[in-house]
Amino acid sequence: MKFFFKIIINSRFLFLVLSTLVLILNGDNLKTAFAVHDADQPKKQYGGELIIAQNADLVTMDPALASDMESAKIMACIFQGLVTYEDDSTEIKPMLASSWEVHDNGKIWIFNLHKNIKFHDGTPCNAEAVVFSFLRQIDPRHPFYRKDFGYAAFAFKYVQAVEAENEYSVKFCLEKPFAPFLYNLAMVFASPVVSPSAIKKWGHEFEKNPVGTGPFMFETRIPGDRVILKKNSDYWGKPPYLDKLVFRSIPNIAIRFKEFQNGKIHVMDGISPVDVKSIEQLPERRLSMQPGLTIGYLAMNTQKPPFDNLKVRQAVNYAINKENLVRLTYKGFALKAKNPIPPSLWGYNDNIDDYEYMPEKARELLKEAGYEKGFNTTLMTMSVSRPYMSQPAKVARAIKGNLAGVGIMADIVYEYDWKEYLKKVQNGEHEMCMYGWIGDNGDPDNFFYVLLDKDNAVKPVAQNLAFFKNEDLHKILIKAQQSSDRQERINLYMQAQEIIHDQAPWVPIAHNQQIGAYHKNVHDLIFHPTGIIKFDKVWME
Repeated sequence: MKFFFKIIINSRFLFLVLSTLVLILNGDNLKTAFAVHDADQPKKQYGGELIIAQNADLVTMDPALASDMESAKIMACIFQGLVTYEDDSTEIKPMLASSWEVHDNGKIWIFNLHKNIKFHDGTPCNAEAVVFSFLRQIDPRHPFYRKDFGYAAFAFKYVQAVEAENEYSVKFCLEKPFAPFLYNLAMVFASPVVSPSAIKKWGHEFEKNPVGTGPFMFETRIPGDRVILKKNSDYWGKPPYLDKLVFRSIPNIAIRFKEFQNGKIHVMDGISPVDVKSIEQLPERRLSMQPGLTIGYLAMNTQKPPFDNLKVRQAVNYAINKENLVRLTYKGFALKAKNPIPPSLWGYNDNIDDYEYMPEKARELLKEAGYEKGFNTTLMTMSVSRPYMSQPAKVARAIKGNLAGVGIMADIVYEYDWKEYLKKVQNGEHEMCMYGWIGDNGDPDNFFYVLLDKDNAVKPVAQNLAFFKNEDLHKILIKAQQSSDRQERINLYMQAQEIIHDQAPWVPIAHNQQIGAYHKNVHDLIFHPTGIIKFDKVWME
């Protein structure tokens, strides 16, 4: 089953309908995407400059370093991996590899490459380039290895060797079977193949001078303002229609909306729910809405008192009125969360009983934990809108008010730009922090293992921002990674959610709807479930 939602202009009712559809599809890879396909559209045209608004400046243009969506959307235009996702789902299809073989119970993978593909600098994309791209991330002996290549640590954790079988054939040798491996290879993070010549030329500056094989190539960047990509005229696939893509950084929601309203930008996502009605009333603009692979949450640093105390963490969960919070801050464009994964993803445990809003219960637990009078703490939050939380400051203020009601006095720390915020929380400098996630590959492992396993609570590149370390959970997640049986993996993830719920390292807040907007003259735009936007087929009137 494949779903293409065309011009979507209704709001809350449609979200409930789409959410229901996704729940019906639970058990498959997520197959929802928004694609702009007009039935009576005019003849496709070449040329034009598409301007896209981003919520923040990108962090890097090196796929080995990136973990943010601003970087991802740009990198997805420049780089490509061995495989990629279908336009409307997280199902896998070939990209740089034309085919692949699996041997030895999933421990040997051989990828056969398309021939005569070249990087933007004119050098060949061959087996040696693939080997180089992976070894620089996983082999500490590699001359261009960096300790801050965070994604590779979990995406390719069992890869022992990467070898060129011949000029256009690459072999991956894994220590153990790894169920998410093929899906990880399609991610825009860590997996894209980069130009070895460019890495050797630029070194650490490669992140400012990216060279890949994609349909668009880097032209220039004005830090804090914009990144400009130009058409790759020598692209090995079907050439793109557009001449240029301009990604503008506009952190202020009001300014971003006004620029869109005035026609100075053509596409934006991460739209605040409060702007939906206004956009619906603009005759030249269109909305896209779809349930996302998202989770917005409050993480408690379990390695710091008082959040090393289970009863304190449970008290925080009981203290927060999530239903009211979601209603007021997400305006009906989100589902209240009780698990780390969205209900659209296979393995979701709907039998979990969520922590209800029970301030008296929270006070009892605080008393039992030795904090009868409460305590003072800090709550770090993002200063920019995120795809999983469009109004982080408003969410933080609501949480602060709830916590004060049970004696927990939280000062909100709101002063860092996005890049600095990531550094702070990934280095564990917080007591509590607001964060979230967009699933990279449609596999529950990308949520549970990445965000809550002890392997990823490693400074300064932690993704487990609760720094939660639970041996029982670890054993379950590793077993799930190594199983090729979908039902066994589902059963294991059901158990994992019970542990996470009982141990309460987070307050899961919401699975929000992904909301994007575009000018009516923009055609064949695809908002993908993984949060990126596909521009390779886009054309403009």
